[in-house]
Amino acid sequence: MPSTLDVPSTAASGAPVQASPARALACRGCGKEYPLVAQHACYECFGPLEVAYDQAALARVTRAQIEAGPQSIWRYAALLPAGQDPASRVTLDPGLTPLISAPRLAEALGVRGPLWVKDDSANPTHSFKDRVVSVALTAARGLGFSRFACASTGNLANSVAAHAALAGVPSIVFIPGDLEPGKVVTTAVYGGDLVAIEGSYDDVNRLCSELVETDEFEDTAFVNVNVRPYYAEGSKTLGYEVAEQLGWRLPEQVVIPMASGELLTKVDKAFSELVEIGLVQAPANGWRVFGAQSAGCNPIAVALHNGVSEIIPVKPVGIAKSLNIGDPAAGLYALEAVRRTGGWMDYASDDEIRDAIQLLARTTGVFAETAGGVTVAVLKKLVESGKLDPDAETVVFNTGEGLKTIDAVAEQVGPTYRIKPSLRGARDAGLLDS
Repeated sequence: MPSTLDVPSTAASGAPVQASPARALACRGCGKEYPLVAQHACYECFGPLEVAYDQAALARVTRAQIEAGPQSIWRYAALLPAGQDPASRVTLDPGLTPLISAPRLAEALGVRGPLWVKDDSANPTHSFKDRVVSVALTAARGLGFSRFACASTGNLANSVAAHAALAGVPSIVFIPGDLEPGKVVTTAVYGGDLVAIEGSYDDVNRLCSELVETDEFEDTAFVNVNVRPYYAEGSKTLGYEVAEQLGWRLPEQVVIPMASGELLTKVDKAFSELVEIGLVQAPANGWRVFGAQSAGCNPIAVALHNGVSEIIPVKPVGIAKSLNIGDPAAGLYALEAVRRTGGWMDYASDDEIRDAIQLLARTTGVFAETAGGVTVAVLKKLVESGKLDPDAETVVFNTGEGLKTIDAVAEQVGPTYRIKPSLRGARDAGLLDS
């Protein structure tokens, strides 16, 4: 197994391959740097590692270069740690999902400025996880791993299993035993090993962190454990796309669902990178980042509300299972991003989530999973509380497809009428009334 990330110098066609702009892994706590290896924690302070880049390499990237790229996340390959050679990629080619104008949702919520929904349910396995998995498994291939794995609340399991099936690589994914049936089926169908754990996601993640240290799993890439620094970078592509789809400008406000908190931090990082390398200008007053959690699993939002930086782990409950991470790995960094940008966080009850799923569907045609319901419900609260500026341009993120969590609203919606197959039946029901 290579000791560091192996980026080919030439493509299969013989043409030169642009080098990865990644230069090291850096600790988010103490700043110590490490080579580009399969490592996720600092040996000095045990802080999380993230990819550090050659800023000169990033600064050479142009809008024209991006716009000439493929219709997927790989148009941003020059800003990512792996995948510069198309032949090296393990990918379903996610990305360039719709950015939907939502004037009817805005009207319903009292938002006067432009409101957009970034709908990542349009990805190949119907969630934003295809972005992070494509980058992580491309890096894993370059690092020499021969099996792919993850700990998952559902969407990540779907994506890892699907990517592995496409690549012809064995997979083993670990999930909580009470996961929604839709997410179990949409993982198992790809044929890899699926391990249901009697416990919460935090129990699953803890076991995977132990397994990765064993000899039996030495050749296994756990996308959100030993190759997590590369995995997390895939989320930046959501921020890049929003900027490009808005005509190379940044929205003034974004509302993002939080599980580990990493998606929020990486969208913020993407915006910062685009400004630093001159591809966009920051809004006059900067951008503000808002986080959304469910009331059944809200440790990051509670810490913000209490004015503290200590995040107290919780035992998750409630219908928003894709966000049920009771001990969020990037929670402190999400707090930092929200505080630094002048944003806020809030949380929504199960009933508020169900109502928001239906509101989003009725006003935009987007059927969101429970995480999207959380985001819209929190948007509503932010407007009502005055925390979010109703006149500023705002983007809310839907990260998954509602068909995966259909039970959440199954009892709230159904046929408007039931009639016999005749004109009389239609007339009796009032369908022919003028």
